[in-house]
Amino acid sequence: MPETVTELFKIWERVLSRIEERINDSTVFAAFFANTHIESVQGKTVVVSAVGELAVELLNKKYKDLVTRILADVTGTDFEVKFVESSSGEAKNKQSAEPAKPSFFSGNALMPSLSFENFVVGNSNRQAFQAALMVSRNPGQFYNPLLLYSDSGLGKTHLLQAIGNAIHQERPALKVLCISAADFVDEYVKFATGYKEDQSMVRWFKTEVDVFLIDDIQFLMGKKKTAEMFFIIFADLAARNKQIVITSDQHPNRLEGLDDRLRSRFSQGLVLSLERPDLATSEEILRRKIVSGGMNIEDFDPEVISFIAGRFSQNVRELEGALNRLLFYVAGFRPCSHIDMEVATEAIRGLIQDSGKDGKLTEKRIIEVVADYYNLTPSQITGKIRTSQIALARHIAMYLDKALLDTPYVKIGLAFGGKDHATVMKGVEKVENSLRSDPDMQKAISELKTKLGK
Repeated sequence: MPETVTELFKIWERVLSRIEERINDSTVFAAFFANTHIESVQGKTVVVSAVGELAVELLNKKYKDLVTRILADVTGTDFEVKFVESSSGEAKNKQSAEPAKPSFFSGNALMPSLSFENFVVGNSNRQAFQAALMVSRNPGQFYNPLLLYSDSGLGKTHLLQAIGNAIHQERPALKVLCISAADFVDEYVKFATGYKEDQSMVRWFKTEVDVFLIDDIQFLMGKKKTAEMFFIIFADLAARNKQIVITSDQHPNRLEGLDDRLRSRFSQGLVLSLERPDLATSEEILRRKIVSGGMNIEDFDPEVISFIAGRFSQNVRELEGALNRLLFYVAGFRPCSHIDMEVATEAIRGLIQDSGKDGKLTEKRIIEVVADYYNLTPSQITGKIRTSQIALARHIAMYLDKALLDTPYVKIGLAFGGKDHATVMKGVEKVENSLRSDPDMQKAISELKTKLGK
């Protein structure tokens, strides 16, 4: 019998799967079997660790023969099975010092504001909406996995959250986990560092997750070890008909840096895209945003709604940004009770110029667009002031300069007031690190790239 941790884990997983089928009692399985694992192989004896004296006593008395038969079927060898308390009693001693098992994704939380009720449905997203709604009503029964893909800002995350919120409200007994792929990467790094070869992360998913919702799966590309763990978890959840919903910025066939096994499994489910909203959908999104913000739709000329919807229809974030710019202008510079085309065009003139795609992209243009985005001046971006807001904008501009123009660090430093290349590198790295896990940073970079025509 192989004795590496990984091989023993895989064998015991197959044994547990058959045990779960045979006893057909999820409560008993979760209480006594779910946290067991092979501790060692001593000749013809397989020592299996269980949590607690009661579990060891019950397993040895009632289930030992069943487990022995199943283990023989799986391995082709007649082993004797012996259940012992975790690490010869060490688990009991550790309980006072640390939790019996690690807790994962403790910061996970759904966003109640993102529901099916406030999602605007149009021709561009109707199929994705219908599939998401069907999954929320019948988790694990249809479209598993469901994968939704699109460019940034078209509603993937909204639908993912809506599925979680609907299941949480209608079937509260089900355990929903909604995270980003960046969250998974971060959690796996902590897990691998703290627990090494232990398989507690997989066991945690077995007992704590009935519905797995994961956003922006493309962040797993190129991360081989993390993707391997994700595949083990994914395969186990799918085998037990636990609902999985995934979002991506592209079709799974184009996720070149992702394990072929994952891409294949993704494609076996239902894959749907969300397209850019048409004019009618964009107008309805704006109306909803106006009403949800406590304003009266009658205070806006219909032409204003059509104008903004038509000019900023690349994604929902663009629409929100244009509306926010208009409201900021009216509140701070030109107070009025009714917003007509004159006011609207004055308010968003800068956005229209920023979104033009005919001009050549330059370092100067990047600095100007970032400065406008953060309500700063270009001289503040390139100057020496180090307040947190200005420093953040400066680092983002440096990052975009490097990412979009591939400008050498030394040259970037010259454009930013003569800063040395080490300072520029540090600023770029800060943004790159934030992009892995900070949704606000991801949103800002996406919106700025859109303004720059990228």
